[in-house]
Amino acid sequence: MNHATGSTAGNPEAGPSPASRRAQPPNFAGNDRVLFGIVLGVLTFWLFAQTTLNIAPDMGDALGLSPTTMNIAVAITALFSGIFIVFMGGIADRVGRYRILQLGFCLSIAGSLLVALAPAGALAIPCLLAGRALQGLSAACIMPSSLALIKTYWAGAARQRAISIWSIGSWGGSGVCAIFGGMVSAQFGWRAIFFLSVVAAVAGLLMIRGTPESRAEDRRDAKVDRKGIFTFMVAMIALQVVVTQGARFGWTSVNTLLLAAVVVIFGFIFLRHEGRAADPFIDFKLFRSRIYTGATISNFMLNGVAGTLIVVMQLAQLGGKMSAQQAGVLTIGFAITIIAFIRVGEKLLQRFGARKPMLWGCALTAASVVCLAMTQLTLADYRIVATIGFALQGIGLAFYATPSTDAALSALPEDQAGAGAGIYKMASSLGGAFGVAISAAIFTAVRTHPEGGSMLEGLIQFQGAQDQVAVRSAAILALTFNLCMVVVAAISIMATIPRAKPGQPAR
Repeated sequence: MNHATGSTAGNPEAGPSPASRRAQPPNFAGNDRVLFGIVLGVLTFWLFAQTTLNIAPDMGDALGLSPTTMNIAVAITALFSGIFIVFMGGIADRVGRYRILQLGFCLSIAGSLLVALAPAGALAIPCLLAGRALQGLSAACIMPSSLALIKTYWAGAARQRAISIWSIGSWGGSGVCAIFGGMVSAQFGWRAIFFLSVVAAVAGLLMIRGTPESRAEDRRDAKVDRKGIFTFMVAMIALQVVVTQGARFGWTSVNTLLLAAVVVIFGFIFLRHEGRAADPFIDFKLFRSRIYTGATISNFMLNGVAGTLIVVMQLAQLGGKMSAQQAGVLTIGFAITIIAFIRVGEKLLQRFGARKPMLWGCALTAASVVCLAMTQLTLADYRIVATIGFALQGIGLAFYATPSTDAALSALPEDQAGAGAGIYKMASSLGGAFGVAISAAIFTAVRTHPEGGSMLEGLIQFQGAQDQVAVRSAAILALTFNLCMVVVAAISIMATIPRAKPGQPAR
């Protein structure tokens, strides 16, 4: 890695900076009890909250809510996480990373209870949406504060191991969520998932007890950038509404055009203000590091591939007449491979540096999307190909996860560990939110369009039953969007992540 980035990766003896050593108690090193407690917190979002990608139809039927409302409920958690994660990372740097981590656990408990106890009828929408928003806020607290604590209390190879285990909670949790949600929903009802989330959060909160506080002492007096937060939030919410509701409003309707104008105006105000603010909400100076920039952009794009999950789950249930549990079984390969190969990604990082495993991960993920897009096959054949596709996606993301996270963290200055980790994880959350929202929007628009069944006529010969050609065509087009995101991720890596020097891994 270019020394200008401030990286410590690749040097096992490199520890926290002098500023960090002043801020942390002596003789403390991260331990597995704290690490596994942190992972439980991460799982409350990536495993439990993300089950809605699969069980949304069941939840909607039970609560009497429309698919459009459920699409909003699915996306709002990642959206709130993405909007507030940088802010909470900056607050964690100032008031204490351990304190914000605890707050995240408490918000997770409250949000999960609201979702689990949401009644059918008039209160269904406010309870569900409020609970999902709180789950997003909890993730905004847990993700950056936990990564900042890992950067502070783990070093060298120990940090890379901690990141791998943390990644099992995030990437692994997302890999297991569909099959886990389908099985628990089928056996115990969907509400049981969110009660289990409460149990996990309480257990994690107990396991992290006694962690010494960590903060950036020279940032304690930094002001909160209220204008930056407000303008960013308005622009992101308006953009999300355009993406999710544009087809229903009409892409050239007054509502859509007004919302698009809000996105442009508030986005411009945000960018201009952040460039002038003394203590900006998003410090764009961090992007002077090409490695941090590349890791963050590729992280956004590859998380967008979460859109494949909602598309394939809806394809299987609407087009293949499968139950949520049967559809979830298609992802069993993802669940197995991402957990099995996460630590392989760590070893690849140590041997080859970050660039090669990140690119290998992109290539395998692209191959997985191609497999998932083969909806022209019969249902029996598609089950096999989709299972292989999800398995390849698990391997690809496992290869990518630890090298990318290590590259991003290593490039951060110590006094902005929380804020920088927040931006990196904001890329995860917003990438997932927009990937899911845009993929779902394309899928819904094409399958419900009168001409949806003939859009690919003459290009693809669909085998088997012909009564669901519109759904199958919609899936191909939505998944093509996901493939484009993987290609952009690979380009960003090639442009920013350096090659390894002969005989020495690049960091």
